[in-house]
Amino acid sequence: MDAPALPAMPALPAMPALPADAIAPATDPYRVYLDSLAGAESRRTMAGCLDRIARVLTGDDDATGAGQPWHLLRYEHTVRIRAILTGQGWSPAHVNKHLVALRRVLRESWRLGKMTAEDYQRAADLPTLRHDRLPAGSHVPPEVVGAVLAVCEHDDTPAGPRDAALVAALYSTGCRRAEIAGLTLADYDPGARSLRVRGKRDRERMAYLTGPAIGRLERWLAIRGQAPGALFCPISRNGRLRIRDGVPVAMTGQAVADILTRRLAAAGAGRKTPHDFRRTFIGELLDAGVDLATAQALVGHASPATTARYDRRPEHRRREAVDRLTLPEARSL
Repeated sequence: MDAPALPAMPALPAMPALPADAIAPATDPYRVYLDSLAGAESRRTMAGCLDRIARVLTGDDDATGAGQPWHLLRYEHTVRIRAILTGQGWSPAHVNKHLVALRRVLRESWRLGKMTAEDYQRAADLPTLRHDRLPAGSHVPPEVVGAVLAVCEHDDTPAGPRDAALVAALYSTGCRRAEIAGLTLADYDPGARSLRVRGKRDRERMAYLTGPAIGRLERWLAIRGQAPGALFCPISRNGRLRIRDGVPVAMTGQAVADILTRRLAAAGAGRKTPHDFRRTFIGELLDAGVDLATAQALVGHASPATTARYDRRPEHRRREAVDRLTLPEARSL
């Protein structure tokens, strides 16, 4: 018995006609790779890595990765690039970040049909540098945070409440600078004292604010208003919030770092970075007995091993062990 005939598929609607130049497909692996990254901060970072590699290869201090013949690189070239980057005196983590960018631009070259799968696999077969270093940065003492907040409170421009709220958010959430810059008003839930944070690779998590941090954020919002848009926005020299199409515009992660640098200098404190606030937040959590999995979830690390590197408790125990020793007094034999 013959099988019943399948029903005919309905005709799909015709695609609207587009001008010939409406969508210009990118053929440069450099551009395609950067376009594939979710965040502006990631695009800037990896563009910088590829630009530095291009300058190393060409000897041209003004070279960028755009338009470079990445597809012509072979294993003998990439292993030499790795050796040159290692010899720059950079940290292993910094070199590895450049190797990630190099592998990814090679993969886009293959995806675009500019190199064979075999050539791509061989050229990208670059082992990362092994390293076991403590996380960069330093602890931020509470008195430094207090001094910075006092400086902000004495600033009667809108930047004062904004910067106080920004510093409080950094200190009480451990967010990365780009994560703070990317927050919107819709991400803030005052009832839950929470912020919806978009981290690396567009992963979302919930961060929670302390009561005092909520108070400072509410004082800033009384100035900012309830319009949708960026939670923290740039402020002009004449004290006006940067508005576009009726909503506050977002600042960059670098702007967050610059604000912190200015406020620390005004407070007479030494240089600290947003990552120092993150390091301090993780250390304080673990010192308080918070389990590693919870700390990992709060800061958005992909692996608990990364969070564990910020654990100061073994350091405290080693210092306490040394404190049990007594240095002999100086005396003649």
